[in-house]
Amino acid sequence: MTGTPLSGRQYDIESGPYTATIASVGASVRRLGYGGRELVRSFAAEQVRPAFSGALLAPWPNRVVDGRYTWDGSEQQLGLTEPDRGHALHGLVAWLDFGLREFTGDGVVLQAVIEPQQGYPHRIAAVVRYRLDDEGLHTELELENTGPSAAPVGWGAHPYLVAPGRHVDDWVLELPASHVQDVSAGRLIPGELVAVEDHPAGLDFRGGRVVASTRIDHAYTGLAPDADGRFVVVVRARDGRGARVVWDERSPWVQVHTADLADSALSRTALAVEPMSCPPGAFGSGTDVVRLEAGERVDASWLIQAVGGA
Repeated sequence: MTGTPLSGRQYDIESGPYTATIASVGASVRRLGYGGRELVRSFAAEQVRPAFSGALLAPWPNRVVDGRYTWDGSEQQLGLTEPDRGHALHGLVAWLDFGLREFTGDGVVLQAVIEPQQGYPHRIAAVVRYRLDDEGLHTELELENTGPSAAPVGWGAHPYLVAPGRHVDDWVLELPASHVQDVSAGRLIPGELVAVEDHPAGLDFRGGRVVASTRIDHAYTGLAPDADGRFVVVVRARDGRGARVVWDERSPWVQVHTADLADSALSRTALAVEPMSCPPGAFGSGTDVVRLEAGERVDASWLIQAVGGA
């Protein structure tokens, strides 16, 4: 292989039993392991990243319905990056090639700039810090509005967690959320919040249960914190081994997806657990969108760690 891999420049980091590779395109977590066991669904360096695996999502996560929204009285039309459903999907940084700011044996700092463009006439500087330690892979994301006017901002991450067995149907999901956002069939247009126990698709995973044949592609909220005040979602095999994502109140939503992908060998081989600052359709509804004034910064963080032994 010559030149830069399709997924960008590669940064290998390690600490104790943890190893990871960060790819520069989208500042993506291409690989994360613990004692030789995978914690996320990896992909090859010489591969276009599939299904947003491990990507950062900003300045919005999930969908902007029809790519249209209004900000400070001005109507905006984003490019439709999910053409089969007609939406603008997962922000603008996922395909940016992040530059290197700092590299150490256990961490890497990358940076990129969202330039003003059709549908998003704002300049946002993004800095992401990845660091491994005995707890796992820490991610710290900082967004700064370096343009002249206030900008709408949201963020998220898109890790696909895996557990031994490599099939979602066999895994246990622990998801301490009281409400789930309903979506329309087909286009997945967001609707009303529903108590998880009342959703007809059986989307209540409080206390943990086997996913089995349940199909999930929904945003959850009403997250109950653990004893340390953190939100924790766990994916594990029945032997107790798996992975979990840990984060705080700066991201009060989480999208969970059983990766049902038609005609794909990747279908239901991993479970996406995506901490988000705002829900699908937020640029249209205004729900939990951050108004980032010129010169202001906002930051968020999350942690992916192993559950059980290697």
